[in-house]
Parts: sequence; structure tokens; C-alpha cells
Amino acid sequence: MLTLETIICTFSVLSVAARADFRARNCSEVREACVGKGFSFTHVPLQEIPGQHLRVCPQGNTCCTQEMEDTFGQQSKQDFENLVDEMSHELRSILTSRHKRFDEFFLELLENTERSLNEMFVRTYGKPYMQNSEVFENLFAELKRYYTGGNVNLEEMLNDFWSRLLERMFTLLNSQYVITEDYLECISKYTDQLKPFGDVPRKLKAQVTRAFIAARTFVQGLSVGKEVAQRVSKVSSTPACIRALTKLLYCPFCQGMPTVKPCKNYCLNVMKGCLANQADLDPEWNQYIDAMLLVAQRLEGPFNIESVMEPIDVKISEAIMNMQENSAQVTYRVFQGCGEPKPAGMTRSARGVSDVFNARFRPYSPDERPTTAAGTSLDRLVVDIKEKLKLSKKFWSNFPEAMCVEERVTAGNASDEECWNGHTKGRYFPEVQKDGLTNQMNNPEVGVDITRPDTFIRQQIMALRVMTNKLKNAYNGNDIYFQDSSDEGSGSGSGSGCTEVCPTDMDGAATEAPLVKADRSGPLDDSALLLAPSVALPTMLALSALAVHRQWR
Repeated sequence: MLTLETIICTFSVLSVAARADFRARNCSEVREACVGKGFSFTHVPLQEIPGQHLRVCPQGNTCCTQEMEDTFGQQSKQDFENLVDEMSHELRSILTSRHKRFDEFFLELLENTERSLNEMFVRTYGKPYMQNSEVFENLFAELKRYYTGGNVNLEEMLNDFWSRLLERMFTLLNSQYVITEDYLECISKYTDQLKPFGDVPRKLKAQVTRAFIAARTFVQGLSVGKEVAQRVSKVSSTPACIRALTKLLYCPFCQGMPTVKPCKNYCLNVMKGCLANQADLDPEWNQYIDAMLLVAQRLEGPFNIESVMEPIDVKISEAIMNMQENSAQVTYRVFQGCGEPKPAGMTRSARGVSDVFNARFRPYSPDERPTTAAGTSLDRLVVDIKEKLKLSKKFWSNFPEAMCVEERVTAGNASDEECWNGHTKGRYFPEVQKDGLTNQMNNPEVGVDITRPDTFIRQQIMALRVMTNKLKNAYNGNDIYFQDSSDEGSGSGSGSGCTEVCPTDMDGAATEAPLVKADRSGPLDDSALLLAPSVALPTMLALSALAVHRQWR
């Protein structure tokens, strides 16, 4: 027979058990969590209710109404899109800011170089230069047009510049003759044979062409990378993905466990399924990054546009000096090929040549580089972007891993038994899927149609592929804009024509401007010198003073 004490003790134990069972089914913690996240539901159950109405979360006893589950679905989509945007923000920000810096740097480099040349030539040459300044203005206008995406063949443009300069100089040097347009056309036919400017045009053409191709293509590459990252970061979630995200992120609420976070492997499978198409971008993205790094190496070394453009006024001056020193020989050869033009019917007294023209140009020093709006040199810009680009490799395939961390989604280092596995709190057993669309055929969490790749993502893959091809051509000094359309893979064009790795010396791409010696081939006899005009020579000799005045800068 039970004693009174035994009955009282048994009743107390049952009461405690009943209270514990009531707390397990109480939804007050869910209500608080919903308020904390900003949800304003019409009704949140005080305790668990039958869950037959649920379409995503487990249908046992639940703390969720149909309204709550639907709202959780909408919020899951928003949370996912925000997370992708947040995760890609740094990459997009880097590409955007570095594109702006490089673009500003290259444009200001062009402006500074043109202004420097103009100021020096006006100071040194005066009226003869100002009357012919459009030749140089056109040069820089065409270089800028090419850099900004214009359809300019650099080799042809530079050849045209030297032809125009030869015409102007020959006319100045022979002002006692009537030089007609037909006669100038005849002169242009002998340009290659005459080499009036020595070896400067050939060297400068190689340097300018390779440097501008590399600079323009690199900036275009940054722009394409920025645009691809921005577009791919705007994810479009499928209904199957939204269901999986809802189950991952909010079904614990319905189970009365709002503080329990998903198991990491469970999160990985959901993210790999939702981001399957983005992961397929990775192989082409990695090749694009590798190609960008190759061109960055060129910008640091033989194709450094800063080293080419800063001393370009000195190099052009050396070409002018070369023609001035060989004017008699050049004129003699032109007269032999084109005949002697008609006299202008006026004479000028010959003037002596000042000893100042015996001076040579002092070497160009990279320490004299002016400060640009970008606030740095090209070398520093390239070192910075190379570090950032290297870190962005495998960015898209690493997305799920980066998202499924404790600070963002998962339970992190918590016990495998203390995380949400999609059904309850406990271990997650399914195997983690590999990356990419084709590997999601058996994804246990997200239904993915592997036969229907995302068209938008495929467009971005193609954009990267085209840009990578341009970058590889630029690395070899080639511009595919001017390739023969019948042989797109030939790599021929306005570049150097090298098919593998171009020589690194670039025929004088060093920062010190080479001294151009006069062309002494084919010595002239006294009679030839008598035929060469001398009365107009001082007009052009004044131009060569540029070299000396370089010291004033």
C-alpha cells in the first residue's frame, strides 16, 4: 500500500516532467527570434501546432503558420542575394577602383607628355614649330584615340607621323625651292631607303606599339572583369534553390530551434546547388586572371608605357638632330630620285652654325617623372593589382565555402550533433557534392537541371574567353583588332609579330634615351655637298636646340 509520502513524491516528479514537456513545445523563443529579425507576423503560435499545412519544412508539430513559411521563403531569397552581393563586394570594388586608377594614370601620362613636348618645342623652336605643331598634335590625338578604344592601326599611324615630319622638315630645309604636293609624294616613296631620322622611328614604333597595346588591353581587361563580377553577383534564384534555402535558414524556427544553425556540409550542398552555374565560371575566370598577370608583367618590364612616353620628346628630338646632321645627304638622294625642284626665285644669306648645336642630350632619368593624378608610378600600380588579382583566383568555386562559415550561416566548429541537418538537430550524413553544374545531378538538397545551363552565365564565360584571347595577344605585342580576318589565330597585326615571348630588351626600351648617330652610309663627294642647299639650313638647325634645352626642365 502506497504511503502518502510516496504518492506526493510521484506526483511531484510527474509535474516536473509535464512542465519540461510543455517547455519543449513552447514557441515563445520563436516569437522572440522573429521579432528580433524584424518579422511582423499576424500570428505566431504560443505552442506547437500540427504542421500538415507546411510545404517546405517538416510537417510534424511546428511553430510556423503558412504565412510564416511563405514569408521565410521570401526572406531566404533576399538573404541569399544579399550574402552573394556582400561576398563579391570586395572583388567588385577592387576591379572598379583599379580600373579607374589605371585609366586615369594612362590618360594623364598622355596629357603630361604632350604638354611637356609642346612647352619645350615652343621654347626651343619658336615659330617654325608653332607653324607645324599640328603634326605632333595629331600624333597624340591618335594615340589617345587608340587608347580609348578607337580603330587606329598604330604602325600605320606612326609611319604616317614620320612621313609628315619628313615632309615638313624637308620643306623647311629647302625653302629656296618650290616643294609641291607631288614632289612630297615622291619623297615619301624613298623614306625607307633614306632613313632620314636614323633608327629612331623603328625603335620608337616597336616600343610605342607594344606599350599601348598592353596598356589598352590591360585596362579593358579590368573593365571586363569588373562587369562580369557585377553581373554574376546579381543572382537569380530558382524555385528549387529558394525551397532549399528556406529549409536551410528558417525551418529551424518552425521546429522551435531558432538558435540552432545549419551543419556545414548541409550548407555546402545547398550553396553548391544554388551556385552551380556560377562555379562553372571559374575555369574561364582563372585563365583570365592568369592572362591579366602576364600582361601586368609586361607593363612592369619591356612594355612599360611610362618608360616609353616620358622621354618621347627626347627621342623625337634625336630623330630631328639625325636628319639635321644628314640633311645634305638626304637632300642629295632625294634630288637623285625625284629630280631637283624649281627654285623659289629668292635667295637668303647663309648663316653660320652656333657651337651650341654640338651639345648632346643628357640621359633621361626616371627620377624626373612628374607626379600624376593617380598619385603613383606605373610600377606601384602594377604591384598592387597583381597582388589583388592573385587572390581572386578560384573566386567563384570558393563561393560556397566562403559563405558556409560560422559568422554567416553555419554552426561552425560546433559538434556535428548540435547543428540543423534539414530535419532536426543532429549529424548531417550525405556526401558533399563537387563544384559545377554537371556535378549537381545527385545533389540531395537542391533539384538542379544539369541539361539547362544558365544562358546569362554562359554569356559571361564567353566575354571572359574573348578578353583572355586579347590579353594573350597583347602579351606577345599583338593587337587582334588588326589581324587578318581570314586568319584570326595568326596573331599578326599592328604589334611586333612575335608569336611566343617577345625579346625583353625592346631595342632600347630602357629609361635612358639612346644617342642616335648620324647615318654615314654612302659617303658623299664634294660635288654632292655643293648640290645640297645650305641657305635654309639654319631654320631647321634651330630645331635641334631642343636637346640642349632639355636641361632646363
